[in-house]
Amino acid sequence: MPEFADLHSASTHSSRNTLPATTEPPAWISELKDSKKLSAKKREYLAEIINQEATVGLGFVMAGEIDRLGMSEALKLGARRAVAAARARAHLLGTTFTEIVIDGPINFLTDTSYEDYVTTIIKADDLVKEVSAASIVAKQARDYYMTRLASDYPLYGFERHVGYGTAAHRQAIINYGLCPEHRRLVKLVREIAVRSGEDVSQVFTPNSPKDTTAVGSIAEDKVASYLENQGHLIIARNFKTKLCEIDIVSTHGDNIYFTEVKYRRDTTRGGGLAAIDARKREKMRLGVDLYFKYHAKLIQYNPLLAVAEVTGADYAVSDWIILY
Repeated sequence: MPEFADLHSASTHSSRNTLPATTEPPAWISELKDSKKLSAKKREYLAEIINQEATVGLGFVMAGEIDRLGMSEALKLGARRAVAAARARAHLLGTTFTEIVIDGPINFLTDTSYEDYVTTIIKADDLVKEVSAASIVAKQARDYYMTRLASDYPLYGFERHVGYGTAAHRQAIINYGLCPEHRRLVKLVREIAVRSGEDVSQVFTPNSPKDTTAVGSIAEDKVASYLENQGHLIIARNFKTKLCEIDIVSTHGDNIYFTEVKYRRDTTRGGGLAAIDARKREKMRLGVDLYFKYHAKLIQYNPLLAVAEVTGADYAVSDWIILY
């Protein structure tokens, strides 16, 4: 899965200087480089230090999401999640950032509220220490996730090939079939899935219709950008419990907003706001109570429930209403 990491230090206001801002930088900073150039042992050692010394935000995109969205959109989603996570954690520490550096020539944050903060640098993971640190944290998190997968699916050797299409991995797929973590977007995997009778109609192909989950994700991204342009800080996305889910949590001034996102491509039968009935509002109130249970430090904010309506093929935010 694509994975991103963004870092921000509690001691500085610049994301180009996300590591400890001291007169004499710690010796370990000089050891930072492109994660691919480090041994697994060295990456593990440095990742532990980075997680202790910097504010880290990870952006994971899971296999099913990649299959639905396609790799290009999945990369953008991973970048947005990483930056949002780092920004939220920095906010809780009373800091902010003014620049985002992305390794390579592509700005994965185009058309978001972060776009103007971005600098793209080829080989930044070797040239910029903060990006080196982010690459180390991201790869270490990915490897840890693959080790966990290996215990769930021991036949595939995930802990060894960490998801790459090695000969041993391909042979394991041929021998044992597919598991849910195999991306149907990959040609070999999709071919095997089709031969086994699996329905792959929802797997992304150019110009294919997106399923409801992917549509919901796009609509939520649009609302998040809309709120950020209004001065909100997004501090959580898709907060879930067994009883309820909150699409977007944001703060602005002394208020904390819990926003439900409703998308309607065709509004001739009523917009998304019509779906917010008394029962839905009660679940939203329950979501607020549970959110504060897990985030007691935010209780000083004044909670407000809101609903955003997204409409049409262009996913326009047509309304955002505070319910109470």
